[in-house]
Amino acid sequence: MCGRYVIARTPGQLALPFDARVDASVGEHVEPNWNVAPTHTVPVLLERLSEDGQLLPELHAARWGLVPSWAKEISVGSRMFNARSETVMDKPSFRAAITSRRCAVPADGYYEWKAPDTGRGRKQPYYVHPRDGSGIWFAGIYEWWRVPADATDGARAGQTRPGRGGDPDGAWLLSCSILTRAAPSPHDEDPALAALGSLHDRLPVGMSEEFAREWITPDTDKARTRALVDRAVDHGLEVAAHWSMHPVGTEVGSVASRGPQLVEPQNTLL
Repeated sequence: MCGRYVIARTPGQLALPFDARVDASVGEHVEPNWNVAPTHTVPVLLERLSEDGQLLPELHAARWGLVPSWAKEISVGSRMFNARSETVMDKPSFRAAITSRRCAVPADGYYEWKAPDTGRGRKQPYYVHPRDGSGIWFAGIYEWWRVPADATDGARAGQTRPGRGGDPDGAWLLSCSILTRAAPSPHDEDPALAALGSLHDRLPVGMSEEFAREWITPDTDKARTRALVDRAVDHGLEVAAHWSMHPVGTEVGSVASRGPQLVEPQNTLL
């Protein structure tokens, strides 16, 4: 799974490789965060129709934890921060988004907790990140949710309207979820993949910039979408083979801690 991650790159750094437009919501609601948790507002890359009908990449602010368009309450999103690649085409909460509302979620790395080999004691947090210091683009999906007029300010954070010149009488919330896949075997011949397999039984689906460009292009054809998801799952292992990990301090367990000290390596006997 992926329940905590790091995004410290600036909007300009994220947008540059894609020549993407940066939506005003990003500057208003997104800051560097070394401990992103579900319900936090994060940057996402997606494609939107321009006024002249062209699909263009844009960087937007979204709430992490997908809120389906039909949801009655925003709180349902707190449980939908991950979407299993095996069932994303079938789950009512995700099946509409996976075909036509795919996004790429940028990260510098993510955290995972490993249980002691004895099965007892405190879990040790690890920071997983590309060995070369580059970033990750997670395969994601997004949804628009119309915010009720009586919603709290927290529900309105990160809001935007669906389309230029959209509904002037209503506010909309953009939310997202990150796809996961089965982790590699702990006995994989690749040492990096074996280490990830020993860490947890799920793995977020990472993408290269090139694959991310294809991923965010909307397509309503279910067969092509299924094939794309399958390719993303396979591609995710190729990306993960270039990741490294090291133990970090338990301070990361508190969502109030968001500074760069969280990713510093810690000495541990585990």
